[in-house]
Amino acid sequence: METILSIHQLSKRYGRIQAVNQLSMEVIKGQVFGILGPNGSGKTTTLGMVLDLIRPDSGSFTWFGEEPSKESRKRIGAVIETPNFFPYLSARRNLEIVAKIKDFDYSDIDRVLHTTGLHDRRNDKFKTFSFGMKQRLALASALLNKPDILILDEPTNGLDPQGIAQIRRLILQVAREGITIILASHLLDEVQKICTHVAVLSKGNLLFSGAVNEVLAVSDCIELASSDNEILKAAIEEHPAFKSVTESDGILLAVFSEEVRPGTISEYLNQRKITLSHLVERKRTLEQHFLELLKDTQP
Repeated sequence: METILSIHQLSKRYGRIQAVNQLSMEVIKGQVFGILGPNGSGKTTTLGMVLDLIRPDSGSFTWFGEEPSKESRKRIGAVIETPNFFPYLSARRNLEIVAKIKDFDYSDIDRVLHTTGLHDRRNDKFKTFSFGMKQRLALASALLNKPDILILDEPTNGLDPQGIAQIRRLILQVAREGITIILASHLLDEVQKICTHVAVLSKGNLLFSGAVNEVLAVSDCIELASSDNEILKAAIEEHPAFKSVTESDGILLAVFSEEVRPGTISEYLNQRKITLSHLVERKRTLEQHFLELLKDTQP
């Protein structure tokens, strides 16, 4: 597995604010890697540092196993800020200017216009585009010269549901073509639908990093009920992996500190002569896990 980006103990402070605090993580080729966190968590600062737009206070990072260089930067496509093109020039002409600045061949322009669904509007002025189309033109610009990795900072911000769906489909299409993607977002649902891996940041600190399907595979809680929920609750609280239990509409919601399967908990209760009338496993959503992680960092 090829490591595309490796970050080691990266830190950045703005006055009294520690924007990023000794961050370490790796992005492997082929991943759609989500950097997830609320505003002020350090997502944009992290991307700015690895793109050489912001100078870190300490720490280091490598691209493709090597120190950052002009050559490695040519292999990176990025959309970091609000799309900013010449309003009175056509989509194609704007891309020609970008290609000239980056010393890329014009022959790739038609391909990226087709990829982003803008080829039919290639001769229209940028000012006539909707916000979603402007976002897609920014993606087209980042995809010029077939980068090995695409970096997106809040790519669906300000879009309506249709625009969000279009950008989501485009990101997944690009990923299927073998391009590694880093996507920073505060939108939990989008990260869950798009990303294969996720890193959760809060106040510049890394709280969690791993495969999204591993997060979702962990049981958030198990629903239980019996003829006597008080006895059932007492038995659950004695379980060695017990974390918490609440009751809602006659159903107990039991949360455990490690994965506990329904069959295991049923056997555990049978040994205590407790017969269940209800037993359902719930899967923890990324949003629930994210909020649980953030809870311990709040003042």
